[in-house]
Amino acid sequence: MQPVYITKTSSFFPNEPVPSSDMEQYIGMIGGKPSRAKELILRNNGIKTRYYALDRNGKVTHTAYDMAVKALEKLYDTDFAVDDLELLAVGTTSQEMIMPSHGVQIHGQMGGTRHTEVVSFAGSCCSGMHALKYAWMAIALGEKKNAVALVSERLSAWMRANYFTKEYEDLQRLQDDPIIAFEKDFLRFMLSDGAGSVKLSDTPGRNGISLKVDWIELTSFANTLPTCMYAGADFDDSGKLMGWTHFPEDEWFSRSLFSLKQDTKLLGENIVKMGGRFFVELMQKYSLTPDKITWFLPHLSSMYFRPRIMKLLEDIQFVIPEERWFLNLPRVGNVAAASAFLMLDELIGTKQLKSGDTLLFMVPESAHFSYAYVHMTVC
Repeated sequence: MQPVYITKTSSFFPNEPVPSSDMEQYIGMIGGKPSRAKELILRNNGIKTRYYALDRNGKVTHTAYDMAVKALEKLYDTDFAVDDLELLAVGTTSQEMIMPSHGVQIHGQMGGTRHTEVVSFAGSCCSGMHALKYAWMAIALGEKKNAVALVSERLSAWMRANYFTKEYEDLQRLQDDPIIAFEKDFLRFMLSDGAGSVKLSDTPGRNGISLKVDWIELTSFANTLPTCMYAGADFDDSGKLMGWTHFPEDEWFSRSLFSLKQDTKLLGENIVKMGGRFFVELMQKYSLTPDKITWFLPHLSSMYFRPRIMKLLEDIQFVIPEERWFLNLPRVGNVAAASAFLMLDELIGTKQLKSGDTLLFMVPESAHFSYAYVHMTVC
């Protein structure tokens, strides 16, 4: 296997950071009223600011493709230009359309004259890690000399109040004081927009630090647990999750069928526990010990999970001191599949990494309980 190195990272955030007090000026108020759940959700998630590809009137300022290309362009330098790219591997939770794929749409906006391989992964938070692994394997196998793994998210598109108007109006006919279900309102105050990318190569970079990708491991527990987060789907009368094509067109809006929904009880009971179960397997496989980890970069959907992950690490005797955790969730929000890329770029830009330092990424995906862990070494 050919060694694979990350030689450059980048990130892009649209517009200015939005404080919690101003959120509903951007994503709107359902029924013209502030959310009853907002303060509780924000108190638990610990997010102070986030980014929206929207202006204060809810008008879209950037597409997911725009943000992706802007992140990608930050990777270009005297040694690497658009026509040097051999592979573009893309992940997202919030693709702009059903088809064409997210990746080829980004490729269509990149410019350049050379055709190249493009692969897209769609799903939830692990889709960026799938893109990273595909790029890593392509270089490790000697098929490519360089690749870019890229993630862009425009999650604000799913959160705007106008998408809940029909459901709210229907509820209003039945209730004096209607309220949208918590599992739909919950994610409106969790998510953020942005893009992150990494350049991978079969040789270390000539300038600055490079990160050797030691291993990437992913798994799914979908065969043992029910669906936790979903969009474009709903449960039928028998309790089976069905896609949007199984519902009459008039229910697409009355059910807010395309909104993001999450079973928070199922999330709380399983997301940390199952991630710990997989990590124990990896500890044994790679002979991991906490003293060998310089930086721990966990993707958290909410700061609510931080003490719970700490407790789990104590239980499995893998305690990583708080000063070796790196998080940017309170400042940038939950940018889903882009979050790990954005943490890495900020870590490199703000910390003095040195040769031999090790990085451990943890990326849980609650949609149907998938997990990714990545280990890198600074060289």
